[in-house]
Amino acid sequence: MTLFLEIHPTDPQPRLIQQASDIIKQGGIAVFPTDTTYGLGCALDNRRGMEKIIRLKQLPPNHQFSILCPDLSEISRYARVGNQTYRILRKFLPGPYTFVLEATRDVPKNILPKRKTIGLRIPDHPICLHLLKAINMPLVSTSLRLPGHDGILFHPDEIKQLMRDRVDVMVDGGVLPEEPSTVVDLTDGIPKILRKGSGSIEAFS
Repeated sequence: MTLFLEIHPTDPQPRLIQQASDIIKQGGIAVFPTDTTYGLGCALDNRRGMEKIIRLKQLPPNHQFSILCPDLSEISRYARVGNQTYRILRKFLPGPYTFVLEATRDVPKNILPKRKTIGLRIPDHPICLHLLKAINMPLVSTSLRLPGHDGILFHPDEIKQLMRDRVDVMVDGGVLPEEPSTVVDLTDGIPKILRKGSGSIEAFS
């Protein structure tokens, strides 16, 4: 049974954040708001949860999830970050960007594709950041795009109808944009735009 929680988007209620984080820490799958779209995810160490998400979205087994972190120190744990890369991350995060970096050994092997890179984000959204801090572990996340539906789900009412009994907790943070994050490859130190999303690409041109 899905628990639906309406959490204030700019001033999250600690009690509700704790409820959601407890479910995620106990192995639950969650829908939650980010600074771009709603995310579908689970705790980084929840292998069974990732397998369930893959089945739910009918993804290939080697689908590359993004990792959501609360701060830059966590990103440095899961990716190799040189000085130049760190300056870029510090400038654009938190924000609507996913940066593709070389993964470290701390990234679980089951979420890495054949190439050893991983997408990392620090979403600029109070609910998401409070959840990450309460869980005390990164989230693995993918966009809320379901088979048979055009576009990314963005309205809480529609999400509640479609995700009822398919996830363990759904955090309602209001209506969000449909546009996902901008994806920037930094694996060789030179920014390459892999996907234009809600983040501006002018600074990388």
